Amino acid sequence: MKAAVLREIGKPLSIEDVQISKPGPHEVLIRTAAAGVCHSDLHFVEGSYPHPLPAVLGHESAGVVEAVGSEVRTVKPGDHVITCLSAFCGHCNHCVTGHMARCVSGDVRRAKDDAPRLGNGLNQFLNLSSFAEQMLIHEHACVAIRKDMPLDVAALIGCSVTTGVGAVVQTSSVRAGETVAVIGCGGVGLAAVNGAAIAGAGRIIAIDMQGSKLNLAKAFGATDVINASEVDPVKAVIELTKGGVDHSFEAIGLKKTTEQAFKMLARGGTANVIGMIPVGTMIELHGADFLGEKRIQGSLMGSNRFPVDMPRLVDFYMSGKLHLDQMVSQRIKLEQVNDAFEELKRGELARSVIVFDA
Repeated sequence: MKAAVLREIGKPLSIEDVQISKPGPHEVLIRTAAAGVCHSDLHFVEGSYPHPLPAVLGHESAGVVEAVGSEVRTVKPGDHVITCLSAFCGHCNHCVTGHMARCVSGDVRRAKDDAPRLGNGLNQFLNLSSFAEQMLIHEHACVAIRKDMPLDVAALIGCSVTTGVGAVVQTSSVRAGETVAVIGCGGVGLAAVNGAAIAGAGRIIAIDMQGSKLNLAKAFGATDVINASEVDPVKAVIELTKGGVDHSFEAIGLKKTTEQAFKMLARGGTANVIGMIPVGTMIELHGADFLGEKRIQGSLMGSNRFPVDMPRLVDFYMSGKLHLDQMVSQRIKLEQVNDAFEELKRGELARSVIVFDA
């Protein structure tokens, strides 16, 4: 199969012929239909986060099941599925207490003495490696969805949408009428805006430095927009809301914007860090602000329970509540993946989606 391989930090991915194994007892072989090009992939390309190399990248995807292992009970050949990087074991403390996204069990990977899922000495990326024509994954890294759902947009649910919507409705539990600010209007940020609208937030303030993204945020449900290249976003939010927001969501992964997310809170508000802050970065907050019962917390993949959440998000899309079509900026071939990364660096597009030939 063809796959996009990262062999060296900071270098372009190479399109290579890669061998893939057959499904083990709890594994699923999937024909990849589409894969989103996510900023998280770029973090690993640039070395902000470490990962064993060489590796086939990609982690936001959808496809069709081709074969399953002897013990698989959750999906069957022919099923349309969305994948999720937060594969879960189902029996650790995190899983049995309902926090499946936190699972770090090695049970979802092949044992060291087993043949690897990918040949050519390649490492699997985040349990998936979806920049490839096929994926071989644990059954607890995918969920079957209704077949009338277009797979090119379903792929977005695999990461950015689950992360953004989940941060709003699950990590921070936004309630109807509350005020929300979202910093960064890429794929994850737009999903957070959309999630806030679905949750019934009374005021949704979108913040970005690109006017085109702010216009897009309005289509996703933003009631107000702030161009951070023109004004101080903290002062603007406090002025708009007469004191700050109940919930803020940082969807970029920068020290400055994370600190801004905390500063724009009202008393009792919660700042949620969705973006991947580079390893080694330290965040500075004013200690006295905690006397106002302000909180800051992380959100891992939207605190998801993806076997339940993703089919629901599909239903939201099919009923017109979740705006995935507007999130896709362009559909590309696998060979154009490096161009998509360059566009990510410029910050001009919401999402590029790799579409594989049927």
